[in-house]
Amino acid sequence: MKILVFQHVSSEHPGSFRDIMAVRGCSMHQVELDEGEQIPPLDGFDILLVMGGPMDVWEEDKFPWLAEEKAAIHKWVAAGRPYLGMCLGNQLLADAMGGRTTLMTAPPEVGMSQVQQLIPDPIFKDVPELCTCFQWHGAEVVDLPEGARLLATSPGCAVQGFAIGRGAYGLQFHMELTETTAAEWGALPEYAAALERVKGPGALPRIQAEVDAQFGELKSNAHKIFANFLDIAEDVLATEKMGSH
Repeated sequence: MKILVFQHVSSEHPGSFRDIMAVRGCSMHQVELDEGEQIPPLDGFDILLVMGGPMDVWEEDKFPWLAEEKAAIHKWVAAGRPYLGMCLGNQLLADAMGGRTTLMTAPPEVGMSQVQQLIPDPIFKDVPELCTCFQWHGAEVVDLPEGARLLATSPGCAVQGFAIGRGAYGLQFHMELTETTAAEWGALPEYAAALERVKGPGALPRIQAEVDAQFGELKSNAHKIFANFLDIAEDVLATEKMGSH
């Protein structure tokens, strides 16, 4: 399968998902939207994977390319094609399909966390009901698009995961971390400022220690979730192919 990846900062990339892509023989084309790279024709790809970033979905004046990105996401998902969005990618899915994202009323979520699954879904096959994950966000989806299914929640953020149709998924939490991700994100000025506001000065080493302590479980859950998503995508694409004959 050919995967198109929208990135919004170079350090927020598919991370450990690349391990599963390699095993499954997927190819990946990354577009760095914040650096002015253009969205290619969508027809040549099977999956759209949209990563996180330090900007907010409503900042189109500051980041004009967000409008084009949301238009591409809407076109893709409205056509029933497989989509996975992480953090900002989750919020962009909601916004593009008629939902709403705002700044969180609760304190931002930063660090290792757990989200609670609400309903059974194939993307969480073999994943614990309380899923260990990583959070770094100060905005949240407050209104889901019409017809969306709420899949996961946490005490500080009601919408941690949702789905549209058979193949479009948004996850507010991060699963794709590598051992160095927390340090890379902590080096971004926007993220460093948010981290110190939430966790106090010198918080990054504490966050890294949390990640190190729980990394095995995080990576295991990440590989299961992404492999499950690829299984879902294969089923959707097979159905699409049968329908075209």
